[in-house]
Amino acid sequence: MTRVSRGYATPMTSRIAQWTLDVQDVAVMARFWAGALGYRVEAGDDGSAKLYPPEDAPPGAQTVWLQASAGPKSGKNRNHPDLVSAAGDPAGEVERLLGLGARRADVGQTGEEGFTVLADPEGNEFCVLHGPPS
Repeated sequence: MTRVSRGYATPMTSRIAQWTLDVQDVAVMARFWAGALGYRVEAGDDGSAKLYPPEDAPPGAQTVWLQASAGPKSGKNRNHPDLVSAAGDPAGEVERLLGLGARRADVGQTGEEGFTVLADPEGNEFCVLHGPPS
């Protein structure tokens, strides 16, 4: 993979290997995100949880680390994951995630976007894309 910088291509030196999320209730959040992503959960000795992609995941699939945090989330996330439906059914995926405990979130979107904004059980925003990233 390369990136273009100032008109020339340079080799990419990093990739995102893990998404780390500070959470208040590790067990609740591990159940939600494992269900959302189809990942398996491994509890850490320190009260954290690590979520691993399924065996058939593509090489380099990210892990998710949920670490316990004393305080609740405050304000809008400055970064968030964008999910795509593996089945190609964004509306169905939104409904599935709502059934797992997500809720719709309003971050000022107009309704014309190519994504639906949701929040996990602790209010962390994420999007379900209506198609491939553009």
